[in-house]
Amino acid sequence: MAEAEACIWKCCEEESEGNNAVIVQFSNGNLKNPDDVDFTLYKNVDGSNPRKKNRRILVAETDRLCYVGNNFGAGSLKCNTLCKYYVGVLDKSTREMEVHNAQIFNMQPHIPGESTPEEELPTSSKSYRDKVDSLIEAFGTNKQKRALSSRKLNQVGSDSLQQAVHRAANTIIDQKGLEALEQDVAQAEVQADTVLYLPPCHPDADQPQDVYPFDELISPVEHKALEAPGRKLLELTPEDLEKMAKEDSPLSVLKLLRTLSGDEESRDRQARCTWYLSLLIKLAHQRNFTRKFGQEEGCPRIIQNKLMRTFTVEAFNHGRIQNMLPTSMRVKLAAYCLALLLHLGEQMADLTLLHRDLRITENKMLEVAKSMGLKLSRRPVSEEGGLGPENEHRLATLELPLAKYDHLVQRRKRKKMK
Repeated sequence: MAEAEACIWKCCEEESEGNNAVIVQFSNGNLKNPDDVDFTLYKNVDGSNPRKKNRRILVAETDRLCYVGNNFGAGSLKCNTLCKYYVGVLDKSTREMEVHNAQIFNMQPHIPGESTPEEELPTSSKSYRDKVDSLIEAFGTNKQKRALSSRKLNQVGSDSLQQAVHRAANTIIDQKGLEALEQDVAQAEVQADTVLYLPPCHPDADQPQDVYPFDELISPVEHKALEAPGRKLLELTPEDLEKMAKEDSPLSVLKLLRTLSGDEESRDRQARCTWYLSLLIKLAHQRNFTRKFGQEEGCPRIIQNKLMRTFTVEAFNHGRIQNMLPTSMRVKLAAYCLALLLHLGEQMADLTLLHRDLRITENKMLEVAKSMGLKLSRRPVSEEGGLGPENEHRLATLELPLAKYDHLVQRRKRKKMK
């Protein structure tokens, strides 16, 4: 028996993910003669998009059929994302085996279907515009294709469709009335604007503290993860608080730290919530969110994931996905901070201090409080721990039933033509 010869393994790490070796399997049988099949691999031209640059389409052409496989979409194999495959290529002269990354393609037979009605029409019956549109769809640039798609979407529908819509609208107006429809539309617009950034609300709750449940703001698992950061706040001395005041720390946080009271369990809960509140206020000052956010303060990973998932949106920037904080998310942060302050202040919160901490206008803060159904009031409050002069602060109180406000729709005045 001949002995097996040894070989040296050599891993090719310089290959990019999109240029892997290809393993082919046919869904309707086995390939007997590979030399009779012509394979062609196509890749996505959008190389800057991280979600599309690795997309590949493999085409196999024979005398009888054409087979197509891809690594994306519903027809792709899930094993490419769950497992990692390798192909070894042995050089018999050097006895070195190169190991390449590989992907599996499931080849499906591509059978041309029946021609569409547009294709059945003779070319001579098409108008000049239709011919130009067909050329743009086949050979046009991306800009031309976008313009063509936009023009088709903006085209007016047929007369029959317009008549059907007109009849349906008249039927609804006759049944419900025009005034009632206008009220429903106005109410739907207000709810659409507010539901986007308000915390989970239960307006039919029996107790005020159940309207915006605490567990919906900070879950029990997240509350447990805040144990270490909250303990640091409990260890702060009056000198540390004075130092924080000189460093322009959030006013709402300083007020809570100066008024910690109750038993040990209550103080620990207040400290954890206060630390979480300070993190939300700090997040409101950011333009984008990175994994380094909160590391200096010892932010747990579960809290980082929640902030990124709840208060950021994904956006493309120079071919990379970044988590950004648009204006709508800053309003959402204000609503969550206000709901948390209600739990820490016996269902009462100081809107003046909060809008200064979040660096938003007072009117925007009042709009958030009104959307949450809070009762607004004014009260003179002394600054700097009771030693400074008294200033009038806006306060928000949660009382049942929730307050309702009329949302006035402001219309811009049209400029007169001169």
